[in-house]
Amino acid sequence: QVQFVESGGDLVQPGGSLRLSCAASGFSFTDRAMVWYRQAPGNQRESVASITKEGTTYYTNRIAKGRFTIFRDSANNTLYLQMDFLEPEDTAVYYCNSLPRGPWGQGTQVTVSS
Repeated sequence: QVQFVESGGDLVQPGGSLRLSCAASGFSFTDRAMVWYRQAPGNQRESVASITKEGTTYYTNRIAKGRFTIFRDSANNTLYLQMDFLEPEDTAVYYCNSLPRGPWGQGTQVTVSS
């Protein structure tokens, strides 16, 4: 079955960096676009960045602001999100999923705080 396992979240100071990983299984990774989402407390889940199966990337600019990079390793069925210059407003649980969407994973917690 389709499964996503996110990892890499941590407590980091403002201005710091993190790289999130998403291990995907149960489908042909090279045949689907992939998306990173996040959900902050009290907020709806929102899209952060996406990447097509061909490697074209899209960002929610008001969130990414040139600080985030999405990329994929098709040899290892893994999706990544490199996050630099993190801000307290980036604190959220981060999830990955495909298009078409599969079941949600447990997410990975990112906390940006001094």
